[in-house]
Amino acid sequence: MSTGTRKARGYERVRGAFAAGRCVVLDGGIATELPHRHGQDHERLWGIEALATDLGEVRGMHRRYVDAGADVITTNTWALPTVLENDNSIRRDHYRPVHWMEAARRGVRAAREAIVQGGREAECVVAFSLNGDLDRPDGPESVALLARALTETPPDLILLETLSVLRPSLFTLIEALLETPIPLWVSFRRCVHGMCGVYGQHWGGPEEDAFGRAARQFEDLGVDALLVNCIPPDHVDGMVSYLRDFTDLPLGVYPNLGYYTDAGWRSETEIGGAEYAMLVKRWREEGAQIIGGCCGTKPEHIAAAREALAGTAPGHIRRWSAEQDGLESADPAPACDWRDSRGRRLVPLPFPRLSRHLGVTGAIPGSYQLWRHLYREGIGAHQRCLDIGSGTGLQTVQLALNGATHVHAIDLDERAVANTLDNAFRNGVAERVTAAKADIYPWLPGERYEVIAASLPQVPTDPRAQLQSHRPTDYWGRGLVDQVLAKLPLALAPEGRAYLTLTSLLAGDQTDELISRMGLRGEVVDWDVEELPAALAGQVEHLNELQRLSDAYCLTVGDDNALVIYLLEVRHDDHRPESAAAPWDVR
Repeated sequence: MSTGTRKARGYERVRGAFAAGRCVVLDGGIATELPHRHGQDHERLWGIEALATDLGEVRGMHRRYVDAGADVITTNTWALPTVLENDNSIRRDHYRPVHWMEAARRGVRAAREAIVQGGREAECVVAFSLNGDLDRPDGPESVALLARALTETPPDLILLETLSVLRPSLFTLIEALLETPIPLWVSFRRCVHGMCGVYGQHWGGPEEDAFGRAARQFEDLGVDALLVNCIPPDHVDGMVSYLRDFTDLPLGVYPNLGYYTDAGWRSETEIGGAEYAMLVKRWREEGAQIIGGCCGTKPEHIAAAREALAGTAPGHIRRWSAEQDGLESADPAPACDWRDSRGRRLVPLPFPRLSRHLGVTGAIPGSYQLWRHLYREGIGAHQRCLDIGSGTGLQTVQLALNGATHVHAIDLDERAVANTLDNAFRNGVAERVTAAKADIYPWLPGERYEVIAASLPQVPTDPRAQLQSHRPTDYWGRGLVDQVLAKLPLALAPEGRAYLTLTSLLAGDQTDELISRMGLRGEVVDWDVEELPAALAGQVEHLNELQRLSDAYCLTVGDDNALVIYLLEVRHDDHRPESAAAPWDVR
């Protein structure tokens, strides 16, 4: 029998149902109804291995949905694109490999035979299932080969399902599928919030009417129906009425009733047949013309849906608008308070708007930790501040945003100075920010500041690998930090506070000795753990030597190393006499 003949005899029954206003009932969760051994241990294969190991079991699974009253029986071929991506064959221990083309034929035959056995050959149609992984460069070529493979065993329609992303390649793939004489349905993981996952998570951001416009394009190309699937049932409301604004295509829904875990399938809710019947009525009232179920939807759910949908007509209720209006008028309290102790919203996090110029060093260990403390405590308000080693200007900008009267930034790199000023302008604080190039080694403070912030590189260097430089060999990685500590007595106002990040590689005893000698005292106000930077990963021998010679340390987790980052608040020790040592005499 030719494909064209099958199309006329099979799919025309579906067209007739649409014309008569009857709801077309899709079957349920095929793979989740198969035993776990048939490929669910590899989630992306999702039961397709049963086509190689036990066709009788596949027919039996289809037969249960036939007997439940489904109008559309979906082949067990959803994971065929995954087979194509691997080695073109289904392989299972103790069974001969089955080529993907033969698997496609077996999938159609098993569904067709189940329909015949159930005595519903004149009522049911077969939908050939493919997942969205077919959207790849060789997708159109695979479609052409698939059409040849199905010449002798054609389905009544093709169901390209669990799609997510709208991109040009998808439209190219759909055009290739439409070149076959087999009608095409396309289905997406979408809800009114945009792209939606199996757990109801959203990603991709607001799209406004992008998906609706795509629906119109699908209709213009010749797609026969548009559906949403593989999302939780409580995310279905609103999709049919939303899409109806853009397209006259038949619209359908078939959500999941649970989710897959490493331990197997788990039902998310106790939705039985009666509860599912109530849900499908809601979707029908909104205008759905095709209703069924995805993973976790059993034959008893489909039987209940079939009974509930009998004699119904598609409605026109706009559930999203009604519910949205209700939410706005009720203005309920949020379930979670996304604010900090100062009442500031943390979603989204009010992080400064930053760009990073070419060649400017990005965040180093401690940068974000210092920023978080400055933001959280509101440090810098009504004070004069200094940012040492400004980089992109993260700390400079935050101090200014906190209300500093003036922030001066210094950095050895002229590009970083320009980057800091650029970001100050970007965040609307340029009038309170100045920046200059300065080398911390010869630098001397020209004035005192109430707040000083410094997050500086701390990279121990093996002197045997040291290149020629005017700077001393930084054996301990303390060079920059010690220069700052030594100059704080002159740079810090009497009531001032300095905030420095120090890694656990900077020996605590040496830091204590220098702070004491400078007439200062310090306190750890925060700490964090970060992965060992790449710059240090290649210096294992040198790091081990530092740890033998001092109280420097790394955290070790198996073969991995991590650094503890301490945020130190340093201030003048008012209970000590001035140190006799020169404050910048650092050796």
